[in-house]
Amino acid sequence: MIFNPSNSDEKIAYALLRALVGINLLMHGVSRLLAGPDVFATHLATQFAHSPLPPALIHVFGMILPAVEGLIGLLLLIGLKTRWALIAASLLMMVLTFGSSLVQDWTAAGTQLLYAIVFSALLFSRRHNAWSLDGCANKA
Repeated sequence: MIFNPSNSDEKIAYALLRALVGINLLMHGVSRLLAGPDVFATHLATQFAHSPLPPALIHVFGMILPAVEGLIGLLLLIGLKTRWALIAASLLMMVLTFGSSLVQDWTAAGTQLLYAIVFSALLFSRRHNAWSLDGCANKA
């Protein structure tokens, strides 16, 4: 069997992990949008009722977050602007971790740390991002 670098295990693994986290983020956003952004924003405002953050700020963030998650997720799923999507996802996890820590939700903060580790690993190994729209654009 001849080694085909376009089908290396590293490139396949990268594509699968990138698509998996893309689907995860995309579905976070889509499910919240389908339920109604105001429903999620109201839930978030309730969750942060005892935090020092202004309720209006929390509500606005809750209205915007599903679209941001959906967009970043879609970009990761298809592998378009992967570098910037991973940076945006990492910054989003920083904001979410700040909020989770503010209300002492350490379970959520731990989960967000796992997401951040995966995003960092994907960014670090982006050279294997061949099975993507970015990879197709680089071949052209």
